[in-house]
Amino acid sequence: MSGPERAATGTGEGDVVAQTPINQILAGRFACREFCNAPVPRRTIEQILRIARFAPSGANIQPWHVYVLAGAAKDRVSTALLDAHENSRDEHVSEYKYYASDLPDPYLKRRQEFGRLFYGSLGIAQIDLEARSRQTAKNYTFFGAPVGLIVTIDRRLEVGSWLDLGMFVQNVMLAAAGRGLQSCPQETFAKYHRILRPLLSIPAEQMVVCGISVGKAKVERPVRLMPRADIDEFATFVGFET
Repeated sequence: MSGPERAATGTGEGDVVAQTPINQILAGRFACREFCNAPVPRRTIEQILRIARFAPSGANIQPWHVYVLAGAAKDRVSTALLDAHENSRDEHVSEYKYYASDLPDPYLKRRQEFGRLFYGSLGIAQIDLEARSRQTAKNYTFFGAPVGLIVTIDRRLEVGSWLDLGMFVQNVMLAAAGRGLQSCPQETFAKYHRILRPLLSIPAEQMVVCGISVGKAKVERPVRLMPRADIDEFATFVGFET
């Protein structure tokens, strides 16, 4: 879900398209894993959520809920999750599966490539489990971001509502990017739902889906590490003239 990437503005013919404001926001968003300590006012987060709520949803049911954390409240969550990650991580599991147990190609190859590129960029050998664990732990400090979001969905809803939720989460990240901020969507928070539930008074019918770190990136334009498949790999055009 998260990756140390930055979209390029395009190559060839795409360069012309990428100059529009919305395309620049889309291309400029990246999963930030290193934030500076510049504060983000509550008013800014309210503005982000106020525009993100216009994400489409089937029958307008709007199946999302967001817990917005800052200051001491965020620190309490981080402390509890870091302790669990260090001392009892095997006792915790998410309430949903993010990846298929047996990933077919090309998805398996892409996931393997991600591991090579990501940990390679950090100088961490893939077999170095201790170093990888330390890197994972940074998730629970929200990568130093001043604001953390915990996103939930009503567990009584069906898979279609998860599609709606994904569009809402994307809206949050794009709205943040449009205000000069960056973000990182983090599925790993779902693993510790039993810890988050009492800390944030999350009702039983809500399932923890992910977290999102929000703040000002330390590096404004990091080098893109993660390649994106070209459109001929995922798009089928029917009915167009050659």
